[in-house]
Amino acid sequence: MLIDGFLDELWSTSGLSDNTLSAYRSDLRYLTLFLASHQTPLAKALKADVRAYLEWRQQAGFAKSSSARVLSALKRFYGYLLAKSLINHDPCAELKSVKVGQRLPETLSEHDVERLLAEPDTEDTLECRDQAMLELLYATGLRVTELVRLTMDQISLRQGVVRVVGKGGKERLVPMGEVAMAALARYLSHARTLLLGASQSDIVFPSSRGQMMTRQTFWHRIKLYARRANVHPELSPHTLRHAFATHLLNHGADLRVVQLLLGHSSLSTTQIYTHVAKLRLAQLHQAHHPRG
Repeated sequence: MLIDGFLDELWSTSGLSDNTLSAYRSDLRYLTLFLASHQTPLAKALKADVRAYLEWRQQAGFAKSSSARVLSALKRFYGYLLAKSLINHDPCAELKSVKVGQRLPETLSEHDVERLLAEPDTEDTLECRDQAMLELLYATGLRVTELVRLTMDQISLRQGVVRVVGKGGKERLVPMGEVAMAALARYLSHARTLLLGASQSDIVFPSSRGQMMTRQTFWHRIKLYARRANVHPELSPHTLRHAFATHLLNHGADLRVVQLLLGHSSLSTTQIYTHVAKLRLAQLHQAHHPRG
């Protein structure tokens, strides 16, 4: 199948994450269904067909950021087919990328983070695990996918660092901080053994069934503690990663250091957090200064 061949090559050559590959697969399947409704095979699509699909997405109310990713996937897919001589022309060759405005990430105040991290009950096995995960997430700025996939050989309590394998297979060393190290040590000393039971696994944070946790499951756990702690801002799987970066900048961290800690390949990706930090400082000034 054309889509499978394309994704297999992407997986082996580009280092894209599983989530991105899954999104590309979904994008191409939706295009296939759209074209089928017009009796057009995927490999026979013309520029007008692709444009009609993008216009349909716009009319259906899909976000511009989603449509930008779709067009990127289609350009790669048809470029692949052309390179393999499976088509004679690229229907996306003259289509311009969708312009997406800069969207500031949702973040939490330091007070909100403190309440969220204090919510799990460390006497409970699952909540002891969750607190260690939350503390580590906020202390290191890991992506949730990186967190749930951590293995025992990637953490060192003695050195106080975690070795992260990020996007594209790139490795980085990130310090954990004393609070996260204490939470992790407490969890490893007892709760992890109870979660694993008779199972054998090198996953640091197994699920209640002793297997690797999904990012969706951990997101639901975060939202559970947010409700209990009465933390109101809308949360996403990356909320604590955003808070990590923003709070570092608020306290004077160098932008390039934050870039390295987050594992961004480009400084421009990290620069969005300077806008978040400035916005937060302006809000604090307005709320608390007598002439704000």
